[in-house]
Amino acid sequence: MIEDMGYDNLVISIKSSDVLMCVKAHEMIAKQTRYPLHVGITETGTAFSGSVKSAAGLSMIMYQGIGDTVRVSLSADPVEEIKTAKLILRTLGLRKGGIDVVSCPTCGRTQIDLISLANEVENLVLNYPYDIKVAVMGCAVNGPGEAREADLGVAGGIREGLLFKKGEILKKVPESELLAALKQELDNWKG
Repeated sequence: MIEDMGYDNLVISIKSSDVLMCVKAHEMIAKQTRYPLHVGITETGTAFSGSVKSAAGLSMIMYQGIGDTVRVSLSADPVEEIKTAKLILRTLGLRKGGIDVVSCPTCGRTQIDLISLANEVENLVLNYPYDIKVAVMGCAVNGPGEAREADLGVAGGIREGLLFKKGEILKKVPESELLAALKQELDNWKG
């Protein structure tokens, strides 16, 4: 109908807040059109629930090669929408660049404030363009070994922690200096 009116420079956007319905709709329309598709799950909710719903739905859609542009819709600061979209794309291997932060769950061996440290590291690395992996591990016993695939990382101990690179320990520092030690390594990163 739109083509009959003389329009052929189109981008199609179909969205739903129902994740599975949205996935199915994108699968169906991708088979029926040659036009670019703008993909997204709409009205997903807060930064937490919306990020989970967006990641689940968009991953199912984009993993099939469907989608030319993307939108993450959150009831949050629009900056969070962009951060979430970039992370989804990076996780799927559709975008390069930016530091991938991995961190372990807390356990009985954790002797530092791992949750706060992981959040601080995640915020810190936003300022660096490197395409590397940074690990935040809860214990010095297993941390460097478990995260040996990380380019750089920190692992907690009792009121102290280790700074490591590619699984090799660089130095031991007080817990209060772990973030600064990691920042110094990032500031001087050469790979």
